[in-house]
Amino acid sequence: MEPTEDESQPAVAPAAAAGGRFGTSIRSASYLRKWFPLGIAIGVISGLGAVAFYLVLKYTGDFLLGYLADYRIPTPVGEGGSHGSPGFTRPWAIPLVTTSGALLSALLVAKLAPEATGHGTDEAIEAVHTDPRAIRFRAVLVKMTASALTIGSGGSGGREGPPAQISAGFCSLLTRRLGLSDEDARIAVALGIGAGIGAIFAAPLGGAVLAASITYRDDFDYRCLLPGFITSGTAYAVLGAFLVFDPLFGYIAEYRFEKAGPLLWFVVIGLVAAAIGYLYAVIFHASVRLTRRLPGGPILKPAIGGLLVGLLGLLIP
Repeated sequence: MEPTEDESQPAVAPAAAAGGRFGTSIRSASYLRKWFPLGIAIGVISGLGAVAFYLVLKYTGDFLLGYLADYRIPTPVGEGGSHGSPGFTRPWAIPLVTTSGALLSALLVAKLAPEATGHGTDEAIEAVHTDPRAIRFRAVLVKMTASALTIGSGGSGGREGPPAQISAGFCSLLTRRLGLSDEDARIAVALGIGAGIGAIFAAPLGGAVLAASITYRDDFDYRCLLPGFITSGTAYAVLGAFLVFDPLFGYIAEYRFEKAGPLLWFVVIGLVAAAIGYLYAVIFHASVRLTRRLPGGPILKPAIGGLLVGLLGLLIP
């Protein structure tokens, strides 16, 4: 049955009025006039989100591992270049810290935002393909805190997930406030993912390309490429303004490209890296499937995992 004009009007009115004059101008703007201001806004928030997560993770690790366990991890050149602790002065504290961090992280996720389970990028990519407006801001805060507890206590985790979900969550909120179309909303969330990851790893060009490729396995979204450079460049500029612009692993000034022959070694390194990456992904997903079949709830199993990580750390520092 076709709705009457009066019945359909309330559903259209909120989208038409979203964001006021700015929202109206953005929705009706051309490609460049739309994505230049949106790209800068997404980049600023992505950069600030990466800075916030970096600082939260740093101070969490300094307290949990550094103060409680008296153990300091090595850091890359771009973050101080510390060699870390040569050994354990409180070996009994390591399993306690890793278990407590995993337990607190699991409690936060299970009680406040179950959708924050996992490493973040999968959830953000899923939002791009299903409903880019559906990411709750609560999940963003929970993800940042839970990830800082997990990684800061010595648990196994990466930095890319939380900034990706922080940026994607902001973009999801932005699309709701401005009433963007489904297509623009998907692009905005994809840009947020790329900008967040590019900022935390100090790789703005990589973040721009990532925004255009991360949402598809065998495809490339060219619409994300140009605004991706805007968002990732802005995010990196914001992060560098608060932290540092130096490369993460320092400068390699000694290398000079003079002959084509050594390029073959880069091919070998690329093939070996691809094989190791593929093997790791297979083992990782197999471990996830195995863990889901094991007894125990969403709180007990992460705590046991944290304990095993701490014991493994004692055996293989």
